[in-house]
Amino acid sequence: YQRRVHGAVGGEMAGTSSLAPKVGPLGLNAKKIGEDILKNSKDWKGIRIKAKLTVKNRVATVAIVPTASALVIRALKEPPRDRKKVKNIKHDGNIPFDEIINIARIMRPRSMAKELSGTVLEILGTAFAVGCTVEGQCPRDIQEAVKSGEMEVPDS
Repeated sequence: YQRRVHGAVGGEMAGTSSLAPKVGPLGLNAKKIGEDILKNSKDWKGIRIKAKLTVKNRVATVAIVPTASALVIRALKEPPRDRKKVKNIKHDGNIPFDEIINIARIMRPRSMAKELSGTVLEILGTAFAVGCTVEGQCPRDIQEAVKSGEMEVPDS
């Protein structure tokens, strides 16, 4: 079987023009796969996600692989936006530290860090890039607190 990863926007039809070159050589219908991605990404409405296509015997199964930034933006619980109308959105919400640890647990298998605390630092960096706060503070300050041991991160 083969795997392909395709970037898409949750809850929207994936462009068949961008899917066709990836799935055409495998003998698959791009429109049908676009509809499968749409069906599976309903929870991620308006957020950019990665869809992982696993093709076996000319049957494609779609799995949604959330990126760190998608998980952070989802944790902000913002209302879904219309991509065509609303541009350059500012994600200025607040996320509790427990939620950052939960996101780190989800991202753990794909992280290069040795321990969960390293993955937590990665997610805090993503939160900084997205532009939100953690526990009402700048994520950089929380990173320093985790490094110095002021904030505890569980082992697993």
